[in-house]
Amino acid sequence: MPLKDANISTIERLRRDPAFAKALLAEAATSFLDGETVEARLFLRDIVNGTIGFEALSQATDIPAKSLHRMLTIPGNPTMDNLSAIFVAVSQHLSVDVVAKASRSSHAA
Repeated sequence: MPLKDANISTIERLRRDPAFAKALLAEAATSFLDGETVEARLFLRDIVNGTIGFEALSQATDIPAKSLHRMLTIPGNPTMDNLSAIFVAVSQHLSVDVVAKASRSSHAA
């Protein structure tokens, strides 16, 4: 399955399966805490596309939608404040408290 098709399938599942959306949000938070920031941003992008949408996220965070789009890409570089605002808005939209746990990684000292 080409990557674009997989992305579309993920977004479709996020739209119809709230439990999947909540689990993916927890995975995004865990990825972030594990230092996998690119993966975390891409998970968040899919979650936004499949749930709240960028326009509603923009209204909830007071961050322009175009900026949000850029933040949640591979080269994106959101500030901690913006990333926190995104997590809070998405969590509220999904009516979930995110619980994340950083795992031990091979680059831990």
